[in-house]
Amino acid sequence: MTSTARLSGAVLDAAGRFLWTSGRVLEQRRFAHLFDGGTDPAGVLAALDAHRTDDGGYAFGLEPDVRGPAGQPIAVPTALEVLEEAGRLDAAAARRICDWLAGVTAPDGGVPVVLPSLRPYPRPPWLPVPEDDAKPAGELLVTAQIVGPLLRNGIDHPWLAGAAAFCRTAVENLDRTHPYEAGAALRFLDAAPDTAWARRAADRLGGLVREQRIVLLDPDRPEEAALSPGYAPGEYHLPHDYARRPDSLARAWFTDAELGRGLDHLAAQQQPDGGWPIHWARWSATTESEARPGVTLAALLTLRAHDRTTG
Repeated sequence: MTSTARLSGAVLDAAGRFLWTSGRVLEQRRFAHLFDGGTDPAGVLAALDAHRTDDGGYAFGLEPDVRGPAGQPIAVPTALEVLEEAGRLDAAAARRICDWLAGVTAPDGGVPVVLPSLRPYPRPPWLPVPEDDAKPAGELLVTAQIVGPLLRNGIDHPWLAGAAAFCRTAVENLDRTHPYEAGAALRFLDAAPDTAWARRAADRLGGLVREQRIVLLDPDRPEEAALSPGYAPGEYHLPHDYARRPDSLARAWFTDAELGRGLDHLAAQQQPDGGWPIHWARWSATTESEARPGVTLAALLTLRAHDRTTG
């Protein structure tokens, strides 16, 4: 695929104005490090540390839809993403995070999305909290997003083997799925050390995604895609939401035209204020305003990754 440059200077400048105006300290630091001259990552790490809990987890709105001071597994993927961007997803950082994960992991080897400790704090209505204090079951949705970057960065920790085995079994048994779960599975497959198995599993997953119509292949024809139960109107996933980088296994799921239409649509979604919108249900004005800077950074990173693709 020969790239069409979508991340122009004007697009980046407008996004920068939005982030300097509306971004949290963490997103401003990330933007400066990733797009504004490659500043020292120390500021990124300091901003991330503000979200750390005393027991080694992450909370305090790192994941904007999950509030409160109790560490939650759903916040860990963002922490890992930030550490990886900063080049600091090393053995020391991973040990602390994996030690915390080991304490909240279910007997099946997976990690639940949230813990009973979230119950007293604000959260969206679609995020159920376990009714009792027993450990809830592990879920591929969050476990795969955690295991993927750890594997990609060569982390060795006793917790990781069981979590990776959980992901492999869950991926092999996927049948009916939804975009966020399929995308999480892909994050694991893109980093799985058994590359031959990962490619076969990704081929099967891509077939499920297309057969179940949980990808919008033409933004002008939304009626051709299926909205998963509980999703907001318009909460579609496009090809680039799966193939966030051109070297992802999901790239083989889509034609050049399908991916190109999605990327054009992504670029066109930049709002007059320079940021990108969220597409999931808006349950709180505060969490929406805190989520948009992260969504904007994700859009910039996706556009940049695909702009670098050459023939």
